[in-house]
Amino acid sequence: MYVGITDINWYRYLRDLQPDETNFWRPGGSTFRALQPGDPFLFKLHAPHHAIVGGGWFVRYAPLPVSLAWRAFGVKNGVKSVDAFLERIRHYRKPPVSNDPTIGSIILTEPFFFDEEDWVDPPRDWKPQIVQGRGYDPYEGVGAEIWASIEEWLKARESAFSAKRAAAPLTLVNDPKRRRTLVEQRIGQGAFRVAVTDAYERRCAITGERTLPVLEAAHIMPHASGGPNDVRNGLLLRSDLHLLFDGGYVTIDQDHRVRVSSRIREAFQNGREYYRFDGEHLAHSPSRISDLPDPDFLAWHGDTVFERKWT
Repeated sequence: MYVGITDINWYRYLRDLQPDETNFWRPGGSTFRALQPGDPFLFKLHAPHHAIVGGGWFVRYAPLPVSLAWRAFGVKNGVKSVDAFLERIRHYRKPPVSNDPTIGSIILTEPFFFDEEDWVDPPRDWKPQIVQGRGYDPYEGVGAEIWASIEEWLKARESAFSAKRAAAPLTLVNDPKRRRTLVEQRIGQGAFRVAVTDAYERRCAITGERTLPVLEAAHIMPHASGGPNDVRNGLLLRSDLHLLFDGGYVTIDQDHRVRVSSRIREAFQNGREYYRFDGEHLAHSPSRISDLPDPDFLAWHGDTVFERKWT
């Protein structure tokens, strides 16, 4: 378990928004290795408030340029606009700060926010010199004391809203694999975008393009059709290829070869830029086998979305 420090404006904005995920960002891009996926991350306010005001479930950490963090999470970053985002970062960082600085992004799913009457006192061993946060064992000592208060609130909330929720609560269990599975099942769109972007090392799967502003995380099976926010259901594509993929003009077969429909030429009397990729293997794939596109999702796209008029 980790207790991270944040400010009251971030807390109030997200408490009112009640998002399904959030980016607990840090103004610098330093590393964060304190948690494993599924571990709890708690929010503690700066002075003078000194209270734990909510938390969430750790998904992943990534250093992200602000442009990507905003595309992935938008107002779930805890600010109303990208300009406000940059203003907050410049408040905490020494100048000069670029127009697209890299920040540390601690991505959390199913965040929860207490009303002020439910705020929890900070750990009794908390030191004033702690500036970012501190890790605790939720099963022992001070950490167990804090977690008992959090768990009591979570159970009360689940009891009050059980009739409105189909899913079981994401409770803390002493089984890292099970916690990780629960988190993977519930990651949101923002976490999906970051996971796919990282898996493909910020390169387009078809072209190898590295220009980050034009790269987009595409679902192979759309979310609206039941496709999960799982990196194995994703491809990182240049924006024009993303549109063609979603429109059924381009697909990837189960051998990871690109297929381009003749419908592009028939409909637009053009397409030379795209036909040069037809039959080619992906230019870039994830290095981890567990991140490769799932063959079942690729087959679904080929059978359901792609126009089978290959040249």
